Amino acid sequence: MSASVSTPERSPAGASGASGAPAPRKPGRVPGRARVRATRAPLLPALVFLIAVTQLPFVATVVISFFDWNSLSPDKRAFSAFSNYGEVFSDPSLRDSVFTTVLLTASVVIVSVVLGLLLALLLDREFIGRGFVRTLLITPFLLVPVSAALMWKHVLYNPEYGLLNGAWAWFAGRFGVDSPGQPDWISDMPLAAVATALVWQWTPFMMLILLAGLQSRSAEQMEAARLDGANAWQMFCYLTLPHLRRYLELGVLLGSIYIVQNFDAVFTITAGGLGTANLPYTIYQTFYQAHEYGLASAAGVVVVIGTIVVATFALRVVSSLFSEEAGRA
Repeated sequence: MSASVSTPERSPAGASGASGAPAPRKPGRVPGRARVRATRAPLLPALVFLIAVTQLPFVATVVISFFDWNSLSPDKRAFSAFSNYGEVFSDPSLRDSVFTTVLLTASVVIVSVVLGLLLALLLDREFIGRGFVRTLLITPFLLVPVSAALMWKHVLYNPEYGLLNGAWAWFAGRFGVDSPGQPDWISDMPLAAVATALVWQWTPFMMLILLAGLQSRSAEQMEAARLDGANAWQMFCYLTLPHLRRYLELGVLLGSIYIVQNFDAVFTITAGGLGTANLPYTIYQTFYQAHEYGLASAAGVVVVIGTIVVATFALRVVSSLFSEEAGRA
C-alpha cells in the first residue's frame, strides 16, 4: 500500500511565508516613486542655482518696474503701477531705440544668413585644406564680443592707421589713382559700422547651423535627381532649400534672440551715439546714467517678454528638427 504524498501549494508572489513574515524584496528593485526621486535628486542643486540666478532677479526687476524710483531721490520712491510701461512705449528716445534695434537685428540676421549659406555650400564640397578653412571661418564666433568690437574700432575703422583706409590707399596707388581723403567709417556710417562688425562675428554661427543641415541631406535623393538630369541650380532650389527651411528658421530665430540683446558692439564702437543706441544700450543709460531704476526695469521686462516669444518659436523649430531626425532613424 503506497503512502500518499501531499505537495504544498505555491503561494502567490508577494504573499507572506509560512511564518507570517513578508517575503524579502529582490535586491536592486526600487519602487517607482523612489526611483524617480533618486533620479531627480542630483538635478536639485542645479535647479536651485538656476532659480536663484535667473528667476529671482527677474521677479525683483518686475517688482521694481511698478515703482517710480530714482536713486538720486530715494525718499520719493512711490508705487506707479503701469506708468513706467506707458512711458516705455511713449518716450521718443525709447521708441527710436526700438526702431534701431529692429533695423540692426534685421540687417545683421539677413546678411549673416545669406553669407553663412554661401560659406556652408562652399564647405560642403571636398577640397584640399577644407578643415583649415573651416577653422578659420569659425574663429570670429569664438572671440569675446568686446575684443571683436575693439578690433573693428581700432584696427580696421581708425581713419589714421586702420587697415581699411590703408588698403584703400594702397589699391588707389597701384592703379595710379589719387588717394581720396581718408574716410572716418564710424562717423560717416555709424550704424553700418556696428552692423558690419556683428555680421562678421555671427556669420560663422549661421554657417555651422546650415552646414549641419546640408550634411544631413539624403545622398540617395541627391544622386537620383542628378541621374534624372537636374542641374546644380535646380537641385539647390527644389531639394536643398526645402530641406534647409527648418535650419534657416532656427538660425534666424536664434540670431534674432542674441542680436536683439547685443550691447558690446554698440557700447564699444559708437558708445550709443550717432543714432546707434539700441534698446539694451538705452536701458543701460536709463539705469546707470539717469538712475531711473523703475523705467529701466520696465524696459528690461519688455525686452525679456519679446525674447521669450521669439525663443518659444525657436524651441518649436528645434523640436520639429528632432522629430524629423527621429523619423528618419
